Amino acid sequence: MGDDELAELRQRRLAQLQQQQQSEEHEAERQRQVEQQVQMVLMQVLEPEARERLNTIKLTKPDFARAVEQQLVMLAQQGRLSSKQKITDAQLKQLLAQLVPQKKDFKIRRVG
Repeated sequence: MGDDELAELRQRRLAQLQQQQQSEEHEAERQRQVEQQVQMVLMQVLEPEARERLNTIKLTKPDFARAVEQQLVMLAQQGRLSSKQKITDAQLKQLLAQLVPQKKDFKIRRVG
């Protein structure tokens, strides 16, 4: 393998890495924009107390909070949430109670 071939391989690899980095930066920027849009919608449909509760949930159960956020955004986009009346903390609690999977109790009896 000559020096020219080696230099060409290095240059191709460098170009490939730069393209990959640009692609990743573009994807990260798109993710930030989507997150910003979600937060804007949540500010429009949730009262401050309800947003605070959702942010607290996000700290302990991020996947569940993300699912709730997506559900609220979807409802807002479909026009099923009134833009004049925001969701209160009590209403959010009811929604969360419906979305949380019910826990099953197991009782073990010993037959002796």
